[in-house]
Order: sequence, then structure tokens, then C-alpha cells
Amino acid sequence: MSDHDDDVAGIPVTRRMPKAPIEKIGGRKLKPATLMMGHGYDPELSEGSLKPPIFLTSTFAFENAAAGKRFFEGITGKRPGGSDGLVYSRFNGPNQEILEDRLSVWDEAEDALVFSSGMSAITTVLLANVNQGDVVVHSGPLYAATETLINKILGRFGVTFLDFPAGATPGEVAVMLEQAKDKARASGGKVAIIYLESPANPTNALVDIEGVADARKQVFGDDEYAPPIAIDNTFLGPLWQQPLKHGADIVIYSLTKYVGGHSDLVAGGVLGSKAHMDPIRAIRNTIGTICDPNTAWMLMRSLETLELRMSRAGENALKVCTFLRDHPKVDGLGYLGFIESNSQKDIYDRHCSGAGSTFSLFIKGGEAEAFRFLDTMKIAKLAVSLGGTETLASLPAAMTHLSVPDERRAALGITDNLVRISIGVEDPDDLIADFEQALAAV
Repeated sequence: MSDHDDDVAGIPVTRRMPKAPIEKIGGRKLKPATLMMGHGYDPELSEGSLKPPIFLTSTFAFENAAAGKRFFEGITGKRPGGSDGLVYSRFNGPNQEILEDRLSVWDEAEDALVFSSGMSAITTVLLANVNQGDVVVHSGPLYAATETLINKILGRFGVTFLDFPAGATPGEVAVMLEQAKDKARASGGKVAIIYLESPANPTNALVDIEGVADARKQVFGDDEYAPPIAIDNTFLGPLWQQPLKHGADIVIYSLTKYVGGHSDLVAGGVLGSKAHMDPIRAIRNTIGTICDPNTAWMLMRSLETLELRMSRAGENALKVCTFLRDHPKVDGLGYLGFIESNSQKDIYDRHCSGAGSTFSLFIKGGEAEAFRFLDTMKIAKLAVSLGGTETLASLPAAMTHLSVPDERRAALGITDNLVRISIGVEDPDDLIADFEQALAAV
């Protein structure tokens, strides 16, 4: 949020702003876990309320007509950077703005936007960047709904795509980008965006973000119209991976997962520079994909314990995977803490600060054995999603990725015995006991 005191026809245009945030003490930069307790919020603006109220209003009253005009100049894009004031709840609101300020802290992003779901965030990012005839280049696998959006829905409007495997080398990505340039030239469009998901859902394969940025530079040089690199950072972020530091331009989250963290809300977030956020904000303003104030308030609550929850879940996952690693009924683990591939380990060492708590577990056998395992679990809940306080388990080939064609699922390694596990914050020994008895039934 920003403050302005410009005069329009002699009338002051102002907005009451929170006090300047305290980001340093004695030269020490405060950590995100500390800033989550009050950053972006001034109790004096809300009758002294310690926590931000939920602002349940559809519209906001302007102090004067000149202020209304200035705020709408930002909303309509006549001035970049969004509105300088509160206008209408399809555009902005106090809860959403405070949440966006706090989200920016974790990734050290210049700007952030919040959305009604992870998929509405992804959709708005793509709509802000693609036009008819354009080509999208993406890593694979992606979340099934994202693949459907890119491959089928955008395809109805003349957008095509090329994809490369998550573990592709920079050289292989550069070849793909050259092919995309040729494809775009033939269709009268451009290479619109490079879309990544790392770790990939559900295989946990890592994408070399720095390598993709190098490949883009190799193919497009310093062209200001080079396609932005967007990445879905839901599986590791914002605690264990911060892609803006490694060459990404736009970071996307399903805030439903770790940030929300209690399996009681649906939301999405997008972060990056103001230059990249402005066109995304303009599309959000038009189609109304903003997060509602109640959900924004719940996310602010959750951010206060984000580091605690993710740290505990990560510690639990290591203990559980250590048990599973050599179990005779386990055919393999897609856990970042036990990477065997040298190339994947190199990416992990450069990009990640933790192995996360979501992994793929390969049960010996096929769908029948995987079903038996899932149906026998007692603590872990059989449900899709991840990043909550409770442990969840699902079978992507039969659930979240069922819509992906069989041959593509096979090529991506999404097999009938791949169980996706999201470890929660329960007692780790209890979780191990649950896994042990469920595997005994296989």
C-alpha cells in the first residue's frame, strides 16, 4: 500500500495509512516469522483491535470525489501499480492487502496478489500473458487441472503448447524454446510464458529453475519481450524454496495447502515484481478472481504459525520416510531427502532448503495393493490435497490425475501404485505405527 497527497483541483487526495512497518531493530533485519504477527496492519486504524477485523463490505466510501477519481485511475490502469485506495471488494480490501503484504515477506517479492483458489490464480496468470496464436512452454508433469487448462481450454482459443520433462537439462530446454519460437512464428504469435511446477505433482521431480532461466537467455538474449518464467511453488514454498532468487519472475501458490495449512479454506497467491503483477492485477479486477475477506483473514491467522507447522511436518516426514525406505512392501520413494539422481540432487542443493513433507510412495503391486493400503490406514485420512495439519494419502492415477490420458500418465511416471502422502503434525511414532499396519495388509 502507498500514500499520496496530490491535489486535484485544490482538493487533497489522501488515504489514511498504517504506521510505517518496523522491519529492522538495531540494524537487524526481522525474520518473516516475526513480521507475520503485525506487518502491514496498524491497530489505530481499526479501533485498536489487536488483530485485523474482517471487513465484510462490498464497497468503500471515498473521502472526496477527487480521491475516487485517483483510485479509479489505478484500478483502470491509467496509472500502474493498482489503486492508491480502497474502491470495491472485487478489486481490493483491507484484509486482502494486509495478507498480500505479509505474503511478499516470505519470498522477498516486490508485490503479491491473492485469489479465490490456486486454479483461479493460475488461470489469471495465464490469461494475463497469452493471446491467440501464442505458445506456452511448460514442464511436466503438472497438476492435472493445470494441464487441462493449458492443453485443452486455452487450446480452444488458438493457444498451443510444448512441454519438457521436469528433469530436463538447460540444453534440452533451450532446444524446446527454439521449437516454440518456430511454432509461434508459424501461428503469428509469440512464446508467451514458460510455466514450471517444481517439485512436480505428484512425482516430486525437480525443475532446474536457474537452468531454465539460462536457457531463456540463450534463446531470447536480453529481449524485453522474452517470456516470463512462472512457477507453481506449492509443494515447498514459501519455507523450503524461494524461486524468485533463482531466476523465476512469477511465483504461484495454492494457499489452500501449506500457507492455509488447516484444510479449511481454498485460496491462491501470485508474487513477483510490480511490472509482472500489474497485468495480472488488471485481469483479476475484470474477472473477479480475488480472495474473499473472510478467507484472507483466515490466511493471516495461518501465516503466524506457518514456520512452526511446516518445520514439524518436515521433521515428521523424514522420520516416516526413514522407516519406509527399506520396507519390503515399498517399491520406492519420491522423497527429496533421499534423492539418488545426481542431477536432481544438484538442483535440490542449489534451490531447496528442506525436503518438504509431501512425497510419493510406491507400493509393491498395482492399484489393488495401493487401494488395500489406503483403505487400511487409520490415522492418515484418505483425501486429496496436502499441506494440512493432518496426514493425507491419495492415489493420483485414480483421483487427482484420472483425467490425464493413460499414455501420458505412464510417460510421466504416474503409476497405479504411486500413493501421494502429505505428512502432518501428528506424533511421528504414531504415524509410523499406522504405516506399518497398513503395509502389513498389502
